[in-house]
Amino acid sequence: MSLIVQKFGGTSVRDAERVMNVAKIVTDTYAKGNDVVVVVSAQGDFTDVLVDKQEEINPNASRREKDMLLAAGEQISIALLAMAIEKLGYHAVSLLGWQAGFSTSSAHTSARIKNVDPSRIQAAIDKRNIVVVAGFQGISRFGDITTLGRGGSDTSAVAIAAAMNADLCQIYTDVEGVFTADPRKIPNAQKLKEISYDEMLELATMGAQVLNNRSVEMAKKYNIELEVLSSLTRVPGTIVKEKTRMEKMLISGVAKDNEVARISVVGVPNNPGFAFKLFSRLSKKNINVDIILQSIGHDGKKDISFTVAKDRGEEAVEALRGYVDDIGAKEILYDDNVAKVSIVGAGMESHAGVATKMFEALYDAQINIQMISTSEIKTSVLIEAKDADKAVAAIHEKFFG
Repeated sequence: MSLIVQKFGGTSVRDAERVMNVAKIVTDTYAKGNDVVVVVSAQGDFTDVLVDKQEEINPNASRREKDMLLAAGEQISIALLAMAIEKLGYHAVSLLGWQAGFSTSSAHTSARIKNVDPSRIQAAIDKRNIVVVAGFQGISRFGDITTLGRGGSDTSAVAIAAAMNADLCQIYTDVEGVFTADPRKIPNAQKLKEISYDEMLELATMGAQVLNNRSVEMAKKYNIELEVLSSLTRVPGTIVKEKTRMEKMLISGVAKDNEVARISVVGVPNNPGFAFKLFSRLSKKNINVDIILQSIGHDGKKDISFTVAKDRGEEAVEALRGYVDDIGAKEILYDDNVAKVSIVGAGMESHAGVATKMFEALYDAQINIQMISTSEIKTSVLIEAKDADKAVAAIHEKFFG
């Protein structure tokens, strides 16, 4: 007997037909003699519907009240799925995040999991129940409902798998695994049989939406084997694990992220300590910074540019405005009409000229590069948002033909 954690995204449970399909997948797994814990997201685009409702009432609502609202989506999903499982003749128990033992930080709308106490989940399993848990949510030490941010249900599933020493964590989505690019936009994208945690983490961080990057980070930390597969077709997916048997490909995939913004602080005095003071202000607001570019000083001044998540962009500008004015910088420039396109692959470590090949593809497509960031297994560029799909297609064609 194995313990299997299965996570289903919003598209997998978007309507009654899809909910019943998920119930059949879950009960088939259970019928084979496995204990099953299911983690579910809100149905379809229901989270976006809730956000729209909030905007109608109060666009400046507190993050605490946003969490109270957004957590409702998963409550609906878990109840409906538990009902569907019961309809098929099996016992099921649905649990909200706090009931399932999720303790989090108090950073509303972007909370971090601090601990998972799976005792109530285990008690339900011991009574031969299939346990259905609301992903994306938990409770703070103040007793407030919290949410984990976009993609948080993936992280919830991996956290349960880690806390309960699960044998496998399956992430069901609307694609059949991890591809070299988004198969919905790149027809010749290739499905990978296996991919390493490091490569998957980079792809997820760089905008590949098949897995949340925090979930991959946690899976790597606790050595949880993941399988990414489709809830719509019964075919094997992609295994994400520490080491892969396949020979290293030059790159594993091309990803894009449209949810970024570029901030440039122009005319900064060329003195020590500015970067520390600048970015510490963003850190205090829990605003993550990605690509950073600092110009060579001129006339005693320099420029510094960086990217942040688009939904935190204006907040980042406000956090810096007073400080930048105090030090006499010329201006702050903000642009959210940009996209980040990245290539990722462990093979880049041992092959020269990979970045050059990427730049050649962008040159051939007449796409201008604004910023560049590299590491051992990834290269990212910042370009105009309108060129993002064209860039992915050109780069994928260059590497995969």
